[in-house]
Amino acid sequence: MIRPAVRTDLPALQDIEIAAGAPFREIGMDAVADDPPFTLEELTEYLETGCVWVAVDAYDTPVAYALVALVDGGAHIEQVSVHPGHARQRLGALLLDEISIWAAARGLSALTLTTFAHVPWNAPYYERLGFRPLRETDMTPGLFRIREAEAQHGLAAWPRVTMARPVPAPLGSVAPAHQPG
Repeated sequence: MIRPAVRTDLPALQDIEIAAGAPFREIGMDAVADDPPFTLEELTEYLETGCVWVAVDAYDTPVAYALVALVDGGAHIEQVSVHPGHARQRLGALLLDEISIWAAARGLSALTLTTFAHVPWNAPYYERLGFRPLRETDMTPGLFRIREAEAQHGLAAWPRVTMARPVPAPLGSVAPAHQPG
């Protein structure tokens, strides 16, 4: 089940992020694996804006989560982490679908994210979910700022890509009628 996060979920989100980072060590990206998780204060900021979703197990314990920030008229996926013990259950995809519904209801045009270009569970995974790489000429000022901050944080040591997926129209909305020309 996917649901909005609550305050008591936040420590579990840190544990999920640490566990989800461990596989990076296996592909020589130790710095990524060792990167500390979001602080409770940072997670609380996302929580207070209603931009944290969790996938929970049968006991309502979070096993995956996603964070979103509003960036230049789009819903920017700041983080998607799935605990390795719950991988390959489509939880990341379900979280992204929930965020897409949320974004559509707010009139946002796209989901965006930045990710590692050659890590199998990063860019190739998101491509399978309908995300496409953005050309530099299509990036917004906010996305450029995000990429610059990532580079300053050391993430540019590996190829990165900025990706986007359109947000479908909200359910019940009507497309404009075709006008003969």
